[in-house]
Amino acid sequence: MKRVKKLEQLLFLSYRPKPLQIFMAMMLLYLLFTTFEIETSLAFKTRFVSVSSLLGTELQYTHLSKASNLPSQGVFQGSVHRKTMQGLQKVSTLSFIEVLNDSSVAKNEVSELHKAARHAWFEGKRLWEEVESLTKIENVTRFKAENLSDSCQHSISLSGTELRGLKGVTVMMLPCGLTLGSHVTVVGTPRWAHWEDDLKISVVKEQEGKVMVSQFMMELQGLKSVDKEDPPRILHFNPRLKGDYSGKPVIEQNTCYRMQWGSALRCEGWKSRAHEDTVDEQVKCEKWIRDDDSRTEEAKATWWLTRLIGRTKKVTVDWPYPFVEGRLFVLTVSAGLEGYHVSVDGRHVTSFPYRTGFSLEDATGLSVKGDVDVHSIFAASLPTSHPSFAPQMHLELLPQWKAPLLHVNVELFIGILSAGNHFAERMAVRKSWMQHKLVKSSNVVARFFVALHGRKDLNVEIKKEADYFGDIVIVPYMDHYDLVVLKTIAITEYGIRVAAKYIMKCDDDTFVRVDSMINEVRNVRNGRSLYIGNMNYHHRPLRNGKWAVTFEEWSKEEYPTYANGPGYIISSDIAHFIVSNFEKHKLKLFKMEDVSMGMWVEQFNSSRAVEYVHSLKFCQFGCIEDYYTAHYQSPRQMTCMWHKLQQEGKPLCCNMR
Repeated sequence: MKRVKKLEQLLFLSYRPKPLQIFMAMMLLYLLFTTFEIETSLAFKTRFVSVSSLLGTELQYTHLSKASNLPSQGVFQGSVHRKTMQGLQKVSTLSFIEVLNDSSVAKNEVSELHKAARHAWFEGKRLWEEVESLTKIENVTRFKAENLSDSCQHSISLSGTELRGLKGVTVMMLPCGLTLGSHVTVVGTPRWAHWEDDLKISVVKEQEGKVMVSQFMMELQGLKSVDKEDPPRILHFNPRLKGDYSGKPVIEQNTCYRMQWGSALRCEGWKSRAHEDTVDEQVKCEKWIRDDDSRTEEAKATWWLTRLIGRTKKVTVDWPYPFVEGRLFVLTVSAGLEGYHVSVDGRHVTSFPYRTGFSLEDATGLSVKGDVDVHSIFAASLPTSHPSFAPQMHLELLPQWKAPLLHVNVELFIGILSAGNHFAERMAVRKSWMQHKLVKSSNVVARFFVALHGRKDLNVEIKKEADYFGDIVIVPYMDHYDLVVLKTIAITEYGIRVAAKYIMKCDDDTFVRVDSMINEVRNVRNGRSLYIGNMNYHHRPLRNGKWAVTFEEWSKEEYPTYANGPGYIISSDIAHFIVSNFEKHKLKLFKMEDVSMGMWVEQFNSSRAVEYVHSLKFCQFGCIEDYYTAHYQSPRQMTCMWHKLQQEGKPLCCNMR
């Protein structure tokens, strides 16, 4: 037995691997491992849900895989060590497609919204594949810009024959907008008055069912920026031949941005007073003959002067209201240094000063509609190039506007909803409130959430913009107004990934006072679940009209308490609840994202108390004094408000439109 054991030991020793053999074995294993890794990586890149790998080398932060187990917000303190991230994925990794394809959901539980989301997701897949192919083609943007600039003309005309094919609304495209000295002439005839019982057009007097109406609108319009919204009205010129509530002929002028009207300028037949501001030394309103114009006040004021100099009669020229039913008119609107000037039949009638937020180049269309027959339109002295055609003309590719290095364990994450073609809006945000020291220090992180656009060239530009500035998160579905709620879910998921204590949602036309947001959340006792914003209580869904909600979409008589969409804040535990329920296929989706958030918070509130904080300073419409957020702010207003905040140290509005 002993001899056998010795023999086994000798055999073992004789076959002991040498160092060279060990090294060769290790090299073989290394080659096998690297080959497998490469194949896995290539397979990984072909998956659409991992589309972020296509936007450059973004290092995954392994700590984020434990995001669902983050400590409650009461644990977060100012002294928490914040870990720097080399880069967070620029495309939302929230897997919508798994939820939309869930076979466990009964067919009768699948809403039209889910169906639309599923369609938008697959359209997004197709669009992203096109982005990949287009990014390999050089000079795509230059080709696009050259083609668009070729469409600019020094003058444009539409004859009566060309206009006959246009019913209801006559629109002349002004591809490159207007410039100083540009003028547009409209030749038309007002139609005879008709009975009208639409209260939107005229105010009905007591005991009168109908009124006589004859009016038309000439508008300089901008590019349509949001689906289901009318384009901006840069100049709204509205003659009302039979009057309105005043009962006298009137001309009303105004502007409208994101369906919010400014302050109207009404010309009612009285000449603007001498002390009022003029526009290029022209009065805002000229005088015309009125039925109640007895000149008694004027006579009393000049009686003593007439007696003094012995003049027996004052020589005056009286002009009637410039528009008459059935009579031809020639109307010309010209662009001056300070505003628009409107003349009719060679006589100056009104002048309208330019308003903050609108520029001449924005006026890319002329619309004429209402009770008028248009015979011809002629535009001349137009610019032959447009500075805003290519998105890169909106964007300032300077390092100072790039997003700072991203950290986790931040105090506030701000997700900004933005449409794909809103290059100017995003640039205005970067140059205004995103320059706040809290954002630059990464204690507050802000990111734009953008879905894919229907135009391939715009998606290429969005990708380039995201690559350069590092502040865009692409939600890879085909953008649609009713699917904004998906972006809101993506915002909450991203806020969890950066371990934010609080998460805010706002729009790209919302000006945010970042320091006020921090102060608001710090006023709430630490550890409490919170929901901050301009709250709506007992709001009922509209069953008719443009924003109607069907009973299938919302069967209850009232909405839950919810904060207006332009700006609100939730705590991180609510965000965890939303994302967790979404991933478990238990989250109800509703097309109005702010109502959806109120619905989700109400569900969370049933298990853990939420502190609702209401403040009117989260302004829903426009801007108010001492605002926290201001909505419907144009890019120029955003930079104007930031300048005032920096120069004067006060939250002042730039409300002139």
